[in-house]
Amino acid sequence: MSTINYSKWDHIEISDDEDDTHPNIDTPSLFRWRHQARVERMEEQKKKKESFVNEKQSHQQKVAEMKKKLKEAEEKSASDEFAKLKIQLSELEKQEEEFKKKEEELKREERLTPLNIDTICKEGKSKTLINKSAPPPKELTEEEKIEKQQEFTKKYKSEIRKFGMLQKWDDSKAYLTEHNYLVCEETANYLVIWCIDLEVEEKHDLMKHVSHQCIVMQFILELAKSLKTDPRSCVGAFFSRIKLGEKQYSDAFNEELDAFRARIQARAKARIEEAMKEYEEEERQKRLGPGGLDPVEVMESLPESLQKCFESQDIALLQQTVSEMPQEEAAYHIQRCIDSGLWVPGGAEDKSGEPKEGEEEASTPSEEKDEKQEEKSDGTAV
Repeated sequence: MSTINYSKWDHIEISDDEDDTHPNIDTPSLFRWRHQARVERMEEQKKKKESFVNEKQSHQQKVAEMKKKLKEAEEKSASDEFAKLKIQLSELEKQEEEFKKKEEELKREERLTPLNIDTICKEGKSKTLINKSAPPPKELTEEEKIEKQQEFTKKYKSEIRKFGMLQKWDDSKAYLTEHNYLVCEETANYLVIWCIDLEVEEKHDLMKHVSHQCIVMQFILELAKSLKTDPRSCVGAFFSRIKLGEKQYSDAFNEELDAFRARIQARAKARIEEAMKEYEEEERQKRLGPGGLDPVEVMESLPESLQKCFESQDIALLQQTVSEMPQEEAAYHIQRCIDSGLWVPGGAEDKSGEPKEGEEEASTPSEEKDEKQEEKSDGTAV
């Protein structure tokens, strides 16, 4: 089975009709000037080729005439004239070698000249058909988009990941050509999420690798959007242009790749911070006391004298400190300690129900002052 040689399509001059231009520049005029310059180059090359063909034909005619004269001189036995003609023929044959070299050079130039719309397309016959415009695609709701993304990911997750691990342009092109159903927004969306997950997991090198493939997919989708065509038909055009090494296009690709990686790093950082906040909030909810206050926050808000009491777990010192504070302030702090679980009223009772040291701490500061006087009279601890 014979194969088709596609090598002649390796050098195609990509149209610049979609290039962005400065707003102050008349874009249609610029495109006309560029096209005119290309046409003039083609015309000059055509004239050069026609001139060579004419010179070659003239030379071949001279060689034929010289050989004829040489044969006539040989038949007439005119030795002097024969020798003279022989020298002239030798010079013409040397010139013929130069013509061959020049012809090869012209063929080489023609072979290396990029193909463009003027050389690829030649009108054979024209026919005009007026069709009804296709209806615009139905706009999906957010719920439908999410459902579509989930179904696509579930079905093609392994194929998308394999594409994300490719490195070479040719391998990516061949893979997308074979699996053209991957050329869509859903693949790009999955690659973005995958990049964020990798950055969160601190797999930075792998993230950089997958992000490259993500930008490849996004560039193909953007090219299709600008041409208003199916993205699957733009795979070859993208890889052909990126492999040509055009500086402006390569720079745009690399700049977008760097910006994308920066966005991924920022998003991963935000996700980590959000997860830390959620974890801290969960831990805080677990710590909340019966009154809904966080014991850590309450402890930090207490006066230094009360903090020392709780840190040393000295109930006698706590009673003394509270009794020395203003009544309203003491009641405020004690209530917050109860609501946060730092202090449990009645928590010091023994099995017999008799109060132990520090039980009366839950009472108001005014009662504690009266009990302190009682303690002085009988010498017992409250």
